[in-house]
Amino acid sequence: MPKTAETPLAADLIRAAAAALDNRKEEINRLNVFPVPDGDTGTNMSLTMQAVLAELDALPPFPALSDVCKAVTHGSLMGARGNSGVILSQMLRGLCEVVGQATTIGPEVVVAALRRSVEVAFQAVRKPVEGTMLTVLRDMHDAAAAALAAGSDLDAMLDAVVRAAFDSVRKGPDLLPVLKEHGVVDAGGFGLAVLAEGFVAALGGHEFSEREIALAAGELTVTPVDDWDDQEYLYCTEFLLHGADADRSVIERFVSEAGGSELVVGDRDTYKIHVHTDRPGDVLTWATSLGEVSEVHINNMRRQTAERAQKISAQGGGAPSPSKPFGLVAVASGDGIAEILRSLGVDRVVNGGQTMNPSTAELAAAIGEVAADAVIVLPNNKNIVMAAQQAAGVVDRPVGVVPTTSVPECFAALLAFDPYATLEENVETMTEAAAHVVTGEVTTAVKDAKSPAGDIKEGQVIGIADHEIVVVGEDLLAVALDLLEKLADGRETLTILGGQDLSDEDLERLVETVTQRFPELEVDAHRGNQPLYPLIFGLE
Repeated sequence: MPKTAETPLAADLIRAAAAALDNRKEEINRLNVFPVPDGDTGTNMSLTMQAVLAELDALPPFPALSDVCKAVTHGSLMGARGNSGVILSQMLRGLCEVVGQATTIGPEVVVAALRRSVEVAFQAVRKPVEGTMLTVLRDMHDAAAAALAAGSDLDAMLDAVVRAAFDSVRKGPDLLPVLKEHGVVDAGGFGLAVLAEGFVAALGGHEFSEREIALAAGELTVTPVDDWDDQEYLYCTEFLLHGADADRSVIERFVSEAGGSELVVGDRDTYKIHVHTDRPGDVLTWATSLGEVSEVHINNMRRQTAERAQKISAQGGGAPSPSKPFGLVAVASGDGIAEILRSLGVDRVVNGGQTMNPSTAELAAAIGEVAADAVIVLPNNKNIVMAAQQAAGVVDRPVGVVPTTSVPECFAALLAFDPYATLEENVETMTEAAAHVVTGEVTTAVKDAKSPAGDIKEGQVIGIADHEIVVVGEDLLAVALDLLEKLADGRETLTILGGQDLSDEDLERLVETVTQRFPELEVDAHRGNQPLYPLIFGLE
């Protein structure tokens, strides 16, 4: 039987799904091909759902399904952590766009909601990779569509969707060779299947079945292309739209075609719309055909700094202003690294990195704390780039994201920063500077694994060059020197960051040995005091 859209069960079902995911997050965390201490897909997805639960807890008793959907969309967006969390937030957004508009929930609505979820999620990743959570979601939709065509009722359809999710996870290694090589499955896909199982189990009033799946279990760490960084658009356009005669999906479709960094939140009473576009006039003309607009802000991102400086001067009567043209936000862990970043001009250092991916909300809050007309964010980890780009779309000022994936890249980018250039020019120049840096890392394997450098045993020391394991050994300093042998050719400078587990004596001994073995390198060593990685190298 169809379920009413006013059912008081909706929030409880979501809580059950989140609990199922939280109960298995450590299992999901272990599903990681790369044997470094960043197997945090389960944690990221679980924390994203915890942000959803916080939004649900703020609702009154027995909320309407539309209100539940708004809470899910907003909570997952602001609480998204890591690539898996960001992609999950887009999946939930797509589902809620359809479900939140429904009056009854039947098989047709389920199919439509999953279809929209697939569309939104695939749009978030420019180059989708088969065998990941995106494939699992699409297979869930296909199973629902097949059940609808067969005339199945809602319960039978949802059971088919869950079975399809686990089947898709199981088949992932056949689509993604690196998964098959390591005898594992995709962690994000497995987490999505667990969420679906938890939801359907609660809906049916039965225990979570923990469906069997052959796992040595793991995830290919997939880095989506930087899709949400749209500095090519000239105008940042924001306004409120009141009494619109259109569904949110219609407005979102138009805004997404008009530009990038698009955000549409609210309902028919008042939509808040934000978009970077080259045609703000076209957007406003279309919006006024649907309803009334107010609070219109159009900023030329190329000239905004100069215009705001003039405005502040004119209004302030010569009084000093706490604001400046540009602010800098960077993500890092380790008090030594944080101190270096501040010395290079960073206004706000957000604590995070491997195993500690800050959420969209935390990054947005850091941006908001900087007294500047525009802000540049340096995420310094490939698993934080998407969250940084998402934060850029929900704040009240122009934000540029320089997609740095390591602290040494960040150092180079900061040295290229020009306070007299435009935001667009700085993002381009700083990105180019970061691209010239080669990053090396030395850490300890947290489990047995395979790598291009050979088989790895738990506890062995591994050397990583730009996210690929190239050295395996037993002695930290020996691995560090072998790693430098592979990276130093043609390089002129070497920055060394000593981690919190590396003694001052070992750091001094390494610097002395490197200076003798690589006389062509100018060596600059610092105490970074970063966790997990005793040594980080940056070479240029």
